[in-house]
Amino acid sequence: MKMLMEDIKKGQFKNVYLLMGEEVYLRNQYRKKLKDALLDPEDTMNRAVFEGKGIQVREVIDLAETMPFFADRRVIELSDSGFAKNACSELADYIPEIPKSTCLILTESEVDKRGRVYKAVKKEGRVVEFKRQDDRTLARWVLGILNREERKITEETMQVFLQRTGSDMERIDRELEKLLCYTLGREVIETEDVEAVCTEQTENRIFDMIQAITEQNQRKALDLYADLLAMKEPPMRILYLITRQFHQLLQLKEMEGQGMERGEMAKAAGVPPFAVSKYMAQCRKFSKKQLRQAVEDCVDTEERVKTGQMGDQISVELLIVKYSKK
Repeated sequence: MKMLMEDIKKGQFKNVYLLMGEEVYLRNQYRKKLKDALLDPEDTMNRAVFEGKGIQVREVIDLAETMPFFADRRVIELSDSGFAKNACSELADYIPEIPKSTCLILTESEVDKRGRVYKAVKKEGRVVEFKRQDDRTLARWVLGILNREERKITEETMQVFLQRTGSDMERIDRELEKLLCYTLGREVIETEDVEAVCTEQTENRIFDMIQAITEQNQRKALDLYADLLAMKEPPMRILYLITRQFHQLLQLKEMEGQGMERGEMAKAAGVPPFAVSKYMAQCRKFSKKQLRQAVEDCVDTEERVKTGQMGDQISVELLIVKYSKK
């Protein structure tokens, strides 16, 4: 990101950029900054946008070879084309030949770093990866927005807010806007405000459901499952999240036994750093053997649903019943 901002500040641009990574909010923000720096936002003659699979590479190349119309450069955007994941030799071969009057911006969710397109962009242009931000960075970002709005929040309330929203910056931005509107006219944002208006992410309910399972509170676990179904969450997505959480607990259990530090464990298991303590508390309710068995049972449940041996809704319910019974 730093190198990209340097390009924008200096006005010295590469002919090709690859914006990648799972943090969609940052990716979109920096793509807009880059586009606006390259070309007047009102100039539609020299801007072309291609989205999704099925883009014809030859069409993109032909357009890239066309001189800009009364402007310094032509900007071509490719979004989720798949070219950086799947083999696209024609584009990889063309990247070193892109004219100085053309800038190609690829924004991709999935990238193969071993592929020719990735390697060509890395050699000839600029690859920028947008990773999930840690809780400290997210807290600073939120505080920056609140300071501009002349609002205040305690550290405890901030933690509750981030636990509700997760680490997705798009989601945080939406929920923060709701929170600011709800507390209009007040300087300090309270925990009660967060609980009143900020929607709890599905993963939080899955966490609570696993918590109910560890406490052998079967009624609560099944009620949470019913809530998720009422929210139109597909049973197979719920199963995926249950599987993922059991797998994360198993990873944390094993890493704790190796004496790893909390920060390293959080990063390796894909768990928010501020939630590690809660995850570890769940870990201690299970043995390694039980967690391995839980992951295996989740995989087996998915297999039975996919092969038509059992319905998706009832199969997930039976899994919850098995692990929450006393």
